[in-house]
Amino acid sequence: MAYLQPLHPTVPLTAFNRGKASKIFSDVKKAGATVVMKNNKPECVLLSPDDYNALLERLCDAELLRTAAERLKNYNPADTIPFEKVAAKNGIDLNTLPEEDIELE
Repeated sequence: MAYLQPLHPTVPLTAFNRGKASKIFSDVKKAGATVVMKNNKPECVLLSPDDYNALLERLCDAELLRTAAERLKNYNPADTIPFEKVAAKNGIDLNTLPEEDIELE
């Protein structure tokens, strides 16, 4: 995903009224984020769906990283409970669990 450079590229809002929306959307998919200008001021930013989803994913990852870093400030290994003890306490036989990799987020 290309990073947004201040006010570049830009497109005037009037271009939408002149039937140029299809070309603008095509350009956004090729060039990345585009700033829509109204009265010579930035009004909004156009992003392709892929770029928008990538941006949301990066935001989510950043929030998870911040949460993890905050939790690690008070981490004490002595306070942890091994998974085997948790399983035993809850009546889970580890030998009966499927041996597949599970990705946690």
